[in-house]
Amino acid sequence: MNEALLFPGQGAQYEGMGRDWAEVHPVARETFREASEVLGFSLEEACWSSGETVHRTDVAQPGILVTSVAIVRVLESRGLDLASVPLVAGLSLGEYTALWAAGSLSFADAVRLVRLRGMAMQAASEAIPSSMVSLMGATEEQAAKLAQVGAAVGICSVANLNAPGQVIVSGEIAALDALEAAAKDHGVRRTRRLVVAGGFHSECMRPAAQRLAEALDRIEIRPPRTRFLPNVTAEPCADAGQIRRLLAQQVCAPVLWERSMRWALSHGITRFLEPGPGKVLGGLLGKIDEQAVCRSAALPADLTPA
Repeated sequence: MNEALLFPGQGAQYEGMGRDWAEVHPVARETFREASEVLGFSLEEACWSSGETVHRTDVAQPGILVTSVAIVRVLESRGLDLASVPLVAGLSLGEYTALWAAGSLSFADAVRLVRLRGMAMQAASEAIPSSMVSLMGATEEQAAKLAQVGAAVGICSVANLNAPGQVIVSGEIAALDALEAAAKDHGVRRTRRLVVAGGFHSECMRPAAQRLAEALDRIEIRPPRTRFLPNVTAEPCADAGQIRRLLAQQVCAPVLWERSMRWALSHGITRFLEPGPGKVLGGLLGKIDEQAVCRSAALPADLTPA
């Protein structure tokens, strides 16, 4: 397989994610069981029961990672060789899945880290009322200027540069209110307040970044066996110490997803596979380059020959 692997981040979760894989593939069922043992509670019940539990940051993050790992393990049983994958990348939370796929993190450590990361981000969100706003059709320059408007009131910065016209800003509620009020004056006709726990990828998350950095210092991180594209730099990183630092920085830093994908495309990687819930990353890639091909592996029915 010559496809790069792209792993989704928070927001891809949905009630029941992973259950269809676990019902059909024993290796997927075992992956959830293994994660539940690591966590000390039933991740299956948290993800598969009705209600809003799966959308909690501290449940969604391990749930998305474990669903993605379960799918990859099914793909491995069908011939996928992770050592031959040309590149791995993940959107925010998805970086942990990417690093597991690259052999940098053990499965147990990845599960523990994203659980802690989710808990720390949830706590930071509760400490500082904050959120995120999508600027529909905005350029990076427009987003930066609007973020300055918000920053005059409170914490506010560009959080995600996902694709052309797909820009997200993050910050304190009052700052985002000021930003939205000024949007039309800066050429941005539509904004959309996201349904998220808080202002991710901004200084609102500084306490979470500090807690995560302390946890990362206790975790073994190995050099990746394939190219890994981190969100913070949008350039490959093979140094384990640098990866450790970037994972902590990423909680407050903007996600440079479009730049990451353009790096991959400029280096001849044009075929991608998205193993995980949803098809968000394939949609973003289509906006970045219509010629790029991204196969989805969100459902068991997606497992057709490439």
